Amino acid sequence: MDLVTRSPEETEAAGERLGRALGPGDVVALTGDLGAGKTCFIRGLARGLDVRQPVSSPTFVLVNQYAGRLPVYHLDAYRTGSLTEVLDLGFDEYVSGDGVTVIEWADPLRPLIPAGAVWVHIAGLGDEPRTISIARPDAPYLTGDVDSPRERG
Repeated sequence: MDLVTRSPEETEAAGERLGRALGPGDVVALTGDLGAGKTCFIRGLARGLDVRQPVSSPTFVLVNQYAGRLPVYHLDAYRTGSLTEVLDLGFDEYVSGDGVTVIEWADPLRPLIPAGAVWVHIAGLGDEPRTISIARPDAPYLTGDVDSPRERG
């Protein structure tokens, strides 16, 4: 599914809609150029998960944790040097836990990211509109309207 946003507020709103649809153990992998709006999208996603504290990019600390209706683990792979370094951060514990794990700069981590992850790619820079592509092969609730309630069994 592709969305077009024309402002940071619309990008956050798209993230918020996705956040409302996420459940325990979900992993969201984000890709896009520097300045495309990944952190902006994640601020909205966290709001959709009822996170009330400010959300910022964990570029220098590598992982931020937030409390919401589920724990939210926000990882940034921009400065990671190897898959081993990411594993040493406790990556497996984050992605196999009962929270939601959100990964910025996810491309280099593809071998580690679970098959059922939600992939979000954001294209567009500067004042351009953003095209946000959201895909998850095993989640029919993401094939149409992000606002659709998630079926939980």
